Amino acid sequence: MKDIVSRSPNIATFRQQLAEAVGKDRSMVNQTAKDNLLRLIRYDGKTVYELSEGKQIKIETISKLWRFLKGDIPTDTLSPYFLTDISHQIERLHTPPPTPPSPQTVMQWMDRWPGGTDRDVISLRQKNKERIVNCIIAKIERRHSPRSRYIFPDGISLQQKRALVEEWWNDYHFHLAMAIRSPHELNLFMDETLSKETMELYHLAVRKGMPIFVTPYYLSLLNIGLNGYDDTAIRSYIFYSKDLVDTFGHIKAWEREDIIEGNEPNIAGWLLPEGHNIHRRYPDVAILIPDSMGRSCGGLCASCQRMYNFQRGVLNFNFDALKPTESWQKKLHRLMVYFEEDKQIRDILITGGDALMSQDSSLRNILEAVYKMALRKKKANEHLADGQKMAEIQRIRLGTRLPAYLPMRVTDSLISVLSAFREKGQQIGIKQFFIQTHYQTPLEVTPEAVDAIRRLQRAGWTVTNQLVYNIAASRRGHTVALRRLLNSLDVLCYYTFTVKGFNENHAIFTPNSRSIQEQQEEKVIGQLSHEEELQLVSLLQSSVSSEGIVSDFCKTHRRPFIASDRSVLNLPGIGKSMSFRMVGIMEDGRRILEFDHDPTRRHSPVIEEHPHVYICENKSIGEYLHQLTEWGEDAGCYETIWQYTEGQTERRFALYEYPEFPFRLTKAYNHIGKPRPHSHEA
Repeated sequence: MKDIVSRSPNIATFRQQLAEAVGKDRSMVNQTAKDNLLRLIRYDGKTVYELSEGKQIKIETISKLWRFLKGDIPTDTLSPYFLTDISHQIERLHTPPPTPPSPQTVMQWMDRWPGGTDRDVISLRQKNKERIVNCIIAKIERRHSPRSRYIFPDGISLQQKRALVEEWWNDYHFHLAMAIRSPHELNLFMDETLSKETMELYHLAVRKGMPIFVTPYYLSLLNIGLNGYDDTAIRSYIFYSKDLVDTFGHIKAWEREDIIEGNEPNIAGWLLPEGHNIHRRYPDVAILIPDSMGRSCGGLCASCQRMYNFQRGVLNFNFDALKPTESWQKKLHRLMVYFEEDKQIRDILITGGDALMSQDSSLRNILEAVYKMALRKKKANEHLADGQKMAEIQRIRLGTRLPAYLPMRVTDSLISVLSAFREKGQQIGIKQFFIQTHYQTPLEVTPEAVDAIRRLQRAGWTVTNQLVYNIAASRRGHTVALRRLLNSLDVLCYYTFTVKGFNENHAIFTPNSRSIQEQQEEKVIGQLSHEEELQLVSLLQSSVSSEGIVSDFCKTHRRPFIASDRSVLNLPGIGKSMSFRMVGIMEDGRRILEFDHDPTRRHSPVIEEHPHVYICENKSIGEYLHQLTEWGEDAGCYETIWQYTEGQTERRFALYEYPEFPFRLTKAYNHIGKPRPHSHEA
């Protein structure tokens, strides 16, 4: 390298001579590494539009290296993380591609992570619950609210009060009413274990208008003492980082399709009804967010992709204000017209917020409106010629984290609503009914959660899971341990999301290279052959309930779990993908990735104007490994991460494919237009 530098009077010559040297060197054994270095050379000096921040950035990886080797750049200008990554890319040239760890090693990593049904975990949580119950008794005694349904009769003993709270504990309304909403109360319920720095951070959050909302149940899942289980994955969802609090108030919409400008199409090209009720980026599917308590959640996830909407107050915890009104019923009818008239939508995801935060009556009304719309659409198709028919509704999903946050929400009444809709929906051709939940860690899968899952499955709904691949979840063996536990309960995993890459998530961000490493070194032990996959899907589709099917299949085929989920990044406004190549390294070590669209699904025609998407990651691999080390992880166990500079979107698991229509669908689109130039910029 230094020899080439000495013969290069300028950067252009250095790039050329370095590329020639790499091309001619026959001793290089790693073709992928060779292609990667040549790509870094080819992209050096180019300016690209970085989509997440909405700005032009110049790629200067090789230029910075040239100046460093010449001694023309101060040593403190380049981060050690930049130099470390470059060093690894050069070392790779003479290093064979990584060999995946043995299944036995992966199983050992998995066994590090206990679940919420483990006996020792249950024992510790029972003690935690008893302490929280005492806090709740004191809280009720202070409230003196005659309107509350949770008040103590005069003259009862402490033991009787405790018995009442234990009874109320199984009522999800109780947890919402008793949710912690202030820093002082949070510290009190945490047995005064929060540090001075954390308390100051929370007081700053309150001053900035950032909501605090944690239910007693979810708080009881934490490990307050010094000994016991590692609850970092739960804490990373409850407790806010300094990055998040500092950025709140200035958070930008990562999901750029959420930004609607008058009657203009969104970034994905879709024309949407007035309001903030329908979100859309694909032809086949749209998200419905109701004007009800479904705009709230059972807690505020620190990494929420819709933090932008909490910041604006579009999503909130003001339950009284979120009770549906007559105007919502009229608006719901208008929204159904949009779905009814659309030629391509076949999949509706009802979410929020959280779909199950809606009261049973509200959810019943929403599902009834969907049913009637789907029936009208089906009847309208009878009068259309083959090849001109619209897509009919095939899949209904309810997006919810309440089975993890508040499993007692799954009541007999809710099950009655879900069962009735499924029975009616099947009769008009709706084939897939998914509860799309969000367990982030095995510790969230408690006995109460198991009961909720089983009840949903017996109602005929398939329970699937998606998780956010934050740094706590990315530790070796953690996500595969979650897959194993969920599969033992016949829950199939759906998506594993990279955390959105804005500043507010810097503390919990995991580089995409770790996702690929996890995919190829850990998740791989759960892969099925195509024939096995079709066999499992056939069993699921021919049964009313999935209970017992997935778990028995794992045992019969000797798989610790089923690798049914896809690792993806939600590209701002464009869609999900994990097809990327590293094209640059910033001077602080963060990688610049060039993404292609997911080739396995249909996209809006607007993506033709965005053949490639460039994303600068939020954190360097060096900083990520340093963070893991501070948490007690052995960075050596992650050493192969440097070699993952390319990714490929995994194929969709067969269960998640749309059924074929018994007719030819129209190729025409409606509700689409061309976004104004640069409407996607920040």
